[in-house]
Amino acid sequence: MPRSRMVFWIFFAPVIMWLLLLIVLPLCDLLTMSFRGENDYGDMVWTLQNYINFFDEPVYWLTFVRTCLYAIVTTFIVFLISMPVSFYIAKLARSRVQGALMIMLLLPFWVSELVRIYGWMILLRESGVLNFFMLKIGLIDKPIEMLYNDATMIMGLVYTSMLFMVVPLVSVIESLDDSLIEAAHDLGAGQWTIWRTIIIPHCKPGITSGSIVVFMLVLGNYLTPNLMGGKNSLWFTEQIYNQFIASFNWNQGSAFGFLLLILSSLIIWAGLKLTRQKLGEVAS
Repeated sequence: MPRSRMVFWIFFAPVIMWLLLLIVLPLCDLLTMSFRGENDYGDMVWTLQNYINFFDEPVYWLTFVRTCLYAIVTTFIVFLISMPVSFYIAKLARSRVQGALMIMLLLPFWVSELVRIYGWMILLRESGVLNFFMLKIGLIDKPIEMLYNDATMIMGLVYTSMLFMVVPLVSVIESLDDSLIEAAHDLGAGQWTIWRTIIIPHCKPGITSGSIVVFMLVLGNYLTPNLMGGKNSLWFTEQIYNQFIASFNWNQGSAFGFLLLILSSLIIWAGLKLTRQKLGEVAS
């Protein structure tokens, strides 16, 4: 075996083992369990009932639809916020400041998501910091409960996922030729026209790749909807958790997990078709 190939396998083997042992084999086991269930006599048999239950019970598929809609809304809000932030970092900020701005964006992700969510809860709860200052300056007469609603949940999801939109956008905006924007200015184009005809089309791969990552992260998030959304904010990952942990029904939970993977992949495929892009082009 050539030395270069041997070195390649020495470094690549741990990656293959990690993917095989921690991702591929557990997923295959869960896929097998999703097609298993008890018959009338209590024996384990092969069945599609775990998947049929998803469509038979309205609470399951309605929760999934609700989760998808909120994930799409969150992804769109993240894009609206990230686009000007990314443009400022890539084109307007000084080179010495760019690194500091990126570190500021990365800084919250150096701590656990649980710690970040509890930080928001301390800030927004009735006895929290925000209510304290509003009472002190006389803006309100009594504390306001700002937690445990859909708006707060979406705000938390935007906060926890914005970095994954900013990074690909900064990357593609840096490759944009400044002379194109200058030429458009010289020809009398307005700011909105420049954004619509030059900047956004150039950023399309970054927008799509960032949207896919943000959408999948939001769709599969458990902590933020559960802690900030409260009991009324149903999220599909909570249904999966309940099947695995509360009901100890691993077969049903496995089926829900694979349905989440399949249906979310179909949504992403439909989005790529609508934007006329290919996954290979976006990933590159």
